[in-house]
Amino acid sequence: QVQLVESGGGLVQAGGSLRLSCAASGSDLSFRAMGWYRQAPGKQRELVAGVTPGGATNYADSVKGRFTISRDNTKNTVYLQMDSLKPDDTAVYYCNVIPSKYDYWGQGTQVTVSS
Repeated sequence: QVQLVESGGGLVQAGGSLRLSCAASGSDLSFRAMGWYRQAPGKQRELVAGVTPGGATNYADSVKGRFTISRDNTKNTVYLQMDSLKPDDTAVYYCNVIPSKYDYWGQGTQVTVSS
């Protein structure tokens, strides 16, 4: 059974940075595209960054140039470096494969950006 555990969230001022981690267990996900998703209050969950098994990346327009996704296949871990954070980035952040699988969702990690 796959388990994804997100960590690294917190409260930060606008313009600050955070680095999120997603540790996978129960299966080798190094051959799967992985993504970071977020869900803000009252909004649908959205994919903000993705990385292929080979390391190619893509980003939602709202985070392009500010967020960087990466992965370490030897550790079965995916990262999201978030810089120049804005209040609109406030959300619960989750990782999952792309396309997402319902039973892979973890608890997420809360990111709160104050103005």
